[in-house]
Amino acid sequence: MIHKIGILCASEEELNPFFSKIRNSTVSEKALLTIHEGIIAGIPAVLLYCGVCKVNAALAAQLLIDNYQVDGLIVSGTAGGLDESLSVFDCIVGSEIAYHDVAEDILTEYHPWLSSIWFQADSFLLSCAQKAAYKRNQKIHIGRMITGESFITDEMKDELIEKYHPLSVDMETAAIAHVCYANHIPFLAVRAITDTADENSPVHFENNCSKASEIASELVIAILEEMTQTIKESDSCD
Repeated sequence: MIHKIGILCASEEELNPFFSKIRNSTVSEKALLTIHEGIIAGIPAVLLYCGVCKVNAALAAQLLIDNYQVDGLIVSGTAGGLDESLSVFDCIVGSEIAYHDVAEDILTEYHPWLSSIWFQADSFLLSCAQKAAYKRNQKIHIGRMITGESFITDEMKDELIEKYHPLSVDMETAAIAHVCYANHIPFLAVRAITDTADENSPVHFENNCSKASEIASELVIAILEEMTQTIKESDSCD
């Protein structure tokens, strides 16, 4: 059972929606990051935004595990849509996550010696997401996410879709999943779509980031509420 959750966002805008929900909050600093601790939906939570890119994301994830003793981690934020069925502001929950810009044998033949390139979402957190979406009558898309450090052009899009069949792409999720895998920490990613792969993607991202961040955060909070309910039910059975 998860007793303390880490919530990790790439940007301040993606983190902002959580501040109205956190109770008994305190603030500390570590590794040039500002960390917020408190209670969200009855769950002790530690929140931060790490900045864009894989190294920043991995650094922040390990910091939450080592220094703040989180035993579960949820990524909340935005992503670019790759699947043609997706629309802007659709909510994505990652079932498995991979890098699209890291050689496959680096992950399978060296640390962390994966059996495939895909990091798997935690089954309990995934089930909480499904229950939360059902109760809220919210349509979510569950599937693959990929991570790499570039905005995706039309030319890149077709190649990535053919190779990975992903729903979305971002710049941090696989790195966080990687750290969680190495530390045996349950992991889930929730992201809302800001843009699709076209020449104006960076512009669309900026315009849509705030609303998409709010959509993702609302589902994450609903997931925490499901976790709280599960803990109460488990305690009542003991």
